[in-house]
Amino acid sequence: MDHTTFRAAVEARDLERMVAHLAPDAVLHSPVTFKPFEGRDAIRTLLAILLEVFEDFAYTDELVGPDAQALIFHAIVGDRQLEGIDILRFGGDGLIADFTVMVRPMSAVNALAEAVGAHLAAQA
Repeated sequence: MDHTTFRAAVEARDLERMVAHLAPDAVLHSPVTFKPFEGRDAIRTLLAILLEVFEDFAYTDELVGPDAQALIFHAIVGDRQLEGIDILRFGGDGLIADFTVMVRPMSAVNALAEAVGAHLAAQA
């Protein structure tokens, strides 16, 4: 799968296209949880929440290697502006096998943790 198509799916806010880029056993490392989200279904749940939580989300830069891609973004959560990076590592099938998200500053990480936590708790 072409590495640029995940970015296009995110920018289109198309959850199903985003999820189609994930390997069934993909792992997402979140900036706000110690335990990663494991598997396509768990990551889908998180991505759906992030589509609700992030405002004015936009990728600003992209770094591409043969088996990895880094997408730099900015967004707003509540009253906090944040900067972040999605690090995508691809398996031999071209699907995302490992997905690491980093966010700054700490006040934005805290706002993100609160917002995502509230959505996860509501679903439980």
